Amino acid sequence: MSDHAETAEPKSESLIDKIVEKIHDHDSSSSSGSDAETEGSASSSTLKEKVFRIFGRERPVHHVLGGGKPADLFLWRNKKISAGVLSGATLIWVFFELLECHLLTFISRSLILALGLLFLWSNAHTFIYKSPPRIPVVQLPADPFLEFASALRAEINCGFALLRDIATGRDLKKFLTAIAALWVLSIVGSWCNFLTLFYINFVLLYTVPVVYEKYEDKIDPLAEKAVIEFKKHYAVFEEKVLSKIPKGPLKGKKA
Repeated sequence: MSDHAETAEPKSESLIDKIVEKIHDHDSSSSSGSDAETEGSASSSTLKEKVFRIFGRERPVHHVLGGGKPADLFLWRNKKISAGVLSGATLIWVFFELLECHLLTFISRSLILALGLLFLWSNAHTFIYKSPPRIPVVQLPADPFLEFASALRAEINCGFALLRDIATGRDLKKFLTAIAALWVLSIVGSWCNFLTLFYINFVLLYTVPVVYEKYEDKIDPLAEKAVIEFKKHYAVFEEKVLSKIPKGPLKGKKA
């Protein structure tokens, strides 16, 4: 009996040792797997951080456009509404531009027709045995106009500050950018009138964001190459031309 007990003890000890080794191997494999997963997630996060986005964009296009219903319209979340708005803008442009109808003339004649019909209906309802027209009282709330005026005031002040900064000669890059933008705007203005320019911007606003959102993975690398080439040419231009131009007014020496 004693010999049998002695032989059973090493068997049980060897079985326990095997179980401990298996648990240790499983823990090491799971820890190595978790380490590999963390390394993979870290590498993927670093790759995502290295992805170039136009204008340094970090948020989705929907958030960049302000979110809400306006962004839904520009990104064609509801195709029927977006198509209806774009079709309405196209009809207005065709009516005023191609048919050569002036806006002030159209508004004046429309008001003449509407006021004439309402005046005749209000005075002739007793003869035709019909109730007079119910003209609603229209009162515009003051808060939206005050908010719009405040936001517009802030933007105008920022524009004035930028123009002052450019005019003082502190930043030659901003000066050249402003001159180039105004020159391009003057050329575009000579090609078409304000209504056509507004319609072109409206169409671009309804087409460019949705196309970019759909093909951003293909557009961003091309934009990155274009930005790199532009920076190279600008560095050469700055070294050969801009560095030789004195920057800003001369400061007075301290006594």
